Amino acid sequence: MSTTEAVTEAARKHGARSGLTLALFSAMAFGLSGSLAKPLLETGWSPAAVVAVRIGGAFLVLLVPCLLMLRRYGTGGRLWRPTGRQGLRMIGYGTTAMALAQLCYFSAVQYVSVGVALLLEYLAPVLLIFWHWARTRVRPEPRRFLGAGLAVLGLFLVLDVVRGAAVHPLGLLWGLGAAACLCCYFILGDNGADTPVPPLVMTTVGTGVGATLILGLGGLGVLPLAAAAAPIHILSAAELPWWVPALLLILITSVAAYLAGIVAVRRLGAPIASFVALTEVIFAVIFAAVLLSESLSPVQLLGGALVIAGITVVQGIRLRGRASRN
Repeated sequence: MSTTEAVTEAARKHGARSGLTLALFSAMAFGLSGSLAKPLLETGWSPAAVVAVRIGGAFLVLLVPCLLMLRRYGTGGRLWRPTGRQGLRMIGYGTTAMALAQLCYFSAVQYVSVGVALLLEYLAPVLLIFWHWARTRVRPEPRRFLGAGLAVLGLFLVLDVVRGAAVHPLGLLWGLGAAACLCCYFILGDNGADTPVPPLVMTTVGTGVGATLILGLGGLGVLPLAAAAAPIHILSAAELPWWVPALLLILITSVAAYLAGIVAVRRLGAPIASFVALTEVIFAVIFAAVLLSESLSPVQLLGGALVIAGITVVQGIRLRGRASRN
């Protein structure tokens, strides 16, 4: 191996390691969001208000650094401008992957536990099977159906259908809505033939578009925007002012999580990054258990394991497919 090839291989391995670290950090940060939002919801905040604060605050934090970067990468003293396709992709990303995905997820958390809501959302890879089937008219591999079957079986156990446990139908519907929006996140996260949009720009524009949408719908009376200044309770007894979880939602679960996630996708590729993103479920359950004293029953834990196993089968096929094309 020549010196140039050795340097290239070392850089590739370093990029993969750093990408994996960023992907795990992003999953952990996203997993914290439900445990921070639920106490706010219980004190009278509406899901739309939580989303507006989370992504609106992130937009304000990122705006100045983004403008400085656009000026740096621009030509002739002008700001860098995206192509029409890049602009549409960022608008779609902000609308579905940020605004609607969070609105659906936090709405689901009002009715079901954080763990159940996230497991519902992470049925997205299963839904993507049928989306690709409808789009390409190519029948999926049999193992994809096996993975989908495992995930659906796990879902029945998570919802405790066997014991006839009461699962609020609105929680189920909001969770499936979050899954549909997560599908858009993975679809729009694949740049295809487009030149990749810088992560800082993608996150800033996405949060700006998402916040504008939520605030606009709130102003029209379509979505309720309710907030409260009451302190929140975590760790069964600890009392904190409302702005502490709100600030963490902005800085950790939005700014840091989205930036790290986009960079991870660029370094690992969407299939591998989405596979690592499954650890968000594990992080979310741990945070909910520690901060909210929430826990899943043994049957639900088994169901969660089957959901993750099913999605792993689906994603594993995608990883092999990606490797064979390289």
